Amino acid sequence: MLKEMPYSEKYARVTDNMKFDETFILPFVQRHLGNQTVAELKKTRQEGIIPIPAHALFEEKYEIAYSNWMWLAENAYSFIRKQMGEDGIKKFERAEVEALKRKNAGPALVVLKLVRSFSPGTAFTMTVKRMGYQLQWLTPFSVPELTRHKAVLDIPRCKILDFPRTEDICFVGCQSTYPMWVAEQFMVDMKCNRQGNSCTITLTRLWWNNWKP
Repeated sequence: MLKEMPYSEKYARVTDNMKFDETFILPFVQRHLGNQTVAELKKTRQEGIIPIPAHALFEEKYEIAYSNWMWLAENAYSFIRKQMGEDGIKKFERAEVEALKRKNAGPALVVLKLVRSFSPGTAFTMTVKRMGYQLQWLTPFSVPELTRHKAVLDIPRCKILDFPRTEDICFVGCQSTYPMWVAEQFMVDMKCNRQGNSCTITLTRLWWNNWKP
C-alpha cells in the first residue's frame, strides 16, 4: 500500500532527525538549566556515539546511525528527568511538539489545509500516506486498513524497543508527544495500543466528522 523507503533515505532521515533534535534539546536544557549543564549533557551524549564507516553499505550506516539516535534520545530523556523531574519531562514534551510543528510547516501544509476545506477524506488519506512513508525509518510496519476516515498501522515488533532504557521514548515520545503533534498540526487523532514489543496505531479524522466525502 505504501512505497518502500530505501536504506539510503532511511539513513538520511535518521541523521536529519538527529540534527533536528539538536535544534530544541540543547536550547531547552540551556534555558532551564544553564550553560554548564549543557556542556555536561554534550559530554555524556558524545561518549556513546559509534563512528559510521564511510564506505559501509547504506543498510549498515542506517543501523549504526539508528543506534546513535537511540542513545542520544534515551540520554536526553534520562538527563532531563534526573535534573528536572516529571515536570521537566512535560515541559520538554511541549518543546518537542512546537519544534515538530515548526519543522513540518511549509507549502505542503498549506496545500493540505486547502484540500481539507473541500474534501476532508482526501486530506486525511494524503496525511496518512505522507506520514506512513516518512516514518518508515523509525520502525517496520504495515497498513492493513486505510479509508477516508480511519487508518491502522500494525507494528509487529517496534525497533525502538529492541534497545535498552527506551520506555520514555515509547510512552512519552511515541504515545504522547506524537499524538499531540499530529492532532494540533494535522487534525488527526492518534491512539497507540502497545502489547509487549508490538503496537497498533489507529488514526482517525478530528475535523468535520459528520461530513463523510
